[in-house]
Amino acid sequence: MIGREMQAEIVRLHEIEGWRPGTIGRHLGIHHETVKSALVRAGHPIKKKQRRSSKLDRFESLVRDIFERYPKLPSSVAWRMITSRGYTGSESHFRRQVRELSLRPRKQAEAFLELRTLPGEQAQVDWANFGSVAVDGGERKLSAFLMVLSYSRRIFVQFFFDQKMPSFLEGHVRAFGHFGGIARNILYDNLKSAVIERFGDAIRFHPKMLELASWHRFLPKPVAIARGNEKGRVERAISYLRSSFFLPCEWSSLADINRQALDWCTRVSDQRAWPQQRSISVRDAFAKEREFLIGLPSSPFPTADRIQVSIAKTPYAAFDSNRYSVPHDRVRRKLVLEATSTTVRIFDDTTLVASHDRCFDKGKIIEIASHIERLKLMKSKARLHHQQQRLLDVVPAAEKLLCELANRNHSLGVSMDELNRLLDAFGPQEFEIAVHEALNAGSPHPATVRLILDRRRRAEHQRPPVAINLAEDKGIHDLVVKPHNLADYDRVNTSVKEGEDR
Repeated sequence: MIGREMQAEIVRLHEIEGWRPGTIGRHLGIHHETVKSALVRAGHPIKKKQRRSSKLDRFESLVRDIFERYPKLPSSVAWRMITSRGYTGSESHFRRQVRELSLRPRKQAEAFLELRTLPGEQAQVDWANFGSVAVDGGERKLSAFLMVLSYSRRIFVQFFFDQKMPSFLEGHVRAFGHFGGIARNILYDNLKSAVIERFGDAIRFHPKMLELASWHRFLPKPVAIARGNEKGRVERAISYLRSSFFLPCEWSSLADINRQALDWCTRVSDQRAWPQQRSISVRDAFAKEREFLIGLPSSPFPTADRIQVSIAKTPYAAFDSNRYSVPHDRVRRKLVLEATSTTVRIFDDTTLVASHDRCFDKGKIIEIASHIERLKLMKSKARLHHQQQRLLDVVPAAEKLLCELANRNHSLGVSMDELNRLLDAFGPQEFEIAVHEALNAGSPHPATVRLILDRRRRAEHQRPPVAINLAEDKGIHDLVVKPHNLADYDRVNTSVKEGEDR
């Protein structure tokens, strides 16, 4: 809006000076349409420019008829249709004329009723995509599972690295636990996790979705196709999550972002004003809704991803781009792997043989030390290979050093034991420098590597590495050393001297 003084100046320049709206706008630093509006309000209607004739004029009725019959027809197709009938104008000219002459009928604006629900009656569920996240060894897609109680607007959020059925089920179970109950009806978009097939009102739900609904006694309801307004509360919650939580969030792992998201749900989201009554918070509205929710079942619904895995000749089970160790006596067998967002458990029939923390990096080997140690005790060759692989993973140049040792007929087992001890004592960075220096000096031997490491340590005035960390081993500080009587050594020394005199 402009003030009265500028309005008067616009009228004066137009009436007295005869300036056009564009000239007035440039002079006053305002848009020419603002000038026109001011003149209209002052009773000076702006004459519209006389439209010039166009190549499209004789085709205007045809174009209107085309768009009335096919309202969603692309302008490029309509242009080709009238070009075949003699129109010679360009496609850009045709598009501009269609817009200026309003040849395409505008869709009637649709009005919506505000949807109100009773306490405990409805919840809405959806996935939200948050792009790709770099992990060690590759990338993963980050997604958020959201459930919103339609009455109180309370939100639950959990992040996953996929949108698969196990994650979908786990999101539900955790949301129910967060709310302490279950809404009678849950609305979904036409997600593949919920609806396998749909033709009009004929809907075929996913069998797992029906199992979940039966277990928790709620009714799943897909919204109508292209009717996102029917689940507008979860759509708005997604937008709120992006701006209020995700944009300023800094996180280091999936567990970290989920911990922060749960804290945001309770500390920030629950404290916002309730849309139906701004004087109270969402937390207060939920307190009214809680008693109307369906109670939780006596036992949790099984959400783990359960698959059969084949163990090859090495004791590892492959799952989700990583490998998890199993006891060596389970090789050449088929086992059952159960995975959640936090754990990976491996069963032989009903016997649990391994339990690991879930790893979301790619190309990693997750081991339990006892699995590998027992195998090392049984197979010295396996132990030798494991030591060799460890050296090569940390220092690829160690391969050349080992080849030189083999060519000179040195014992690889003894050499690798010594090299691994040096790696543990001095760390990978110093060890790699020493290996390169030993190779360049033409002396590929563990003793040379040790000499180089000792020399570099002394040059930097560092203490020698010790096998026992005195700071960590509390028992070392409590040891009592009994002092010996040194007079015995004096008597021995005296006897020796007397013998020499005789």
